[in-house]
Amino acid sequence: MWSSKQVQRERKIQLDEKLALSYPNDDLLKDLASNYTKDPNPDNAFQYAFALSKSQNADELQHSMVMLDSLIRNGYKHQVDCMYGTATASYLLGEYDKCRCVCEAILRNMPENSAAAELHTASLAAKDEEDELKAKKIAVGGTMAIAALGIALLLGGKRR
Repeated sequence: MWSSKQVQRERKIQLDEKLALSYPNDDLLKDLASNYTKDPNPDNAFQYAFALSKSQNADELQHSMVMLDSLIRNGYKHQVDCMYGTATASYLLGEYDKCRCVCEAILRNMPENSAAAELHTASLAAKDEEDELKAKKIAVGGTMAIAALGIALLLGGKRR
């Protein structure tokens, strides 16, 4: 029987694979940027920002979040899609708590939104993995410090 953490990790792996296949290529981003520059309407801004939200480049991910948040503040008609783009960019940047919060906001209003539910589950798994890694590093660091102290005491005791 699978535990909920195992299910979360499996869903995270599946989402990571999907996202790896959806990175926008440079030509697409250039075309969307050009369209947005020529005609900076909300629809062009959304298309460009949403494509950027799946980028591999951290600066592009940050830029997409700024653009999508601006669209939300200005009452853009596709608010949920903007929020999902922001959550995706947050996830790719490793900002798992922000991703989780945005997904929860989407799911409160649209509990049937499977994309947000999938991203929410993946963000929980990613945060758990991150926390486990930090705990392991702390444990290793603590063990090394104790070992160093023990060696120092042994060496210090021999000098007398």
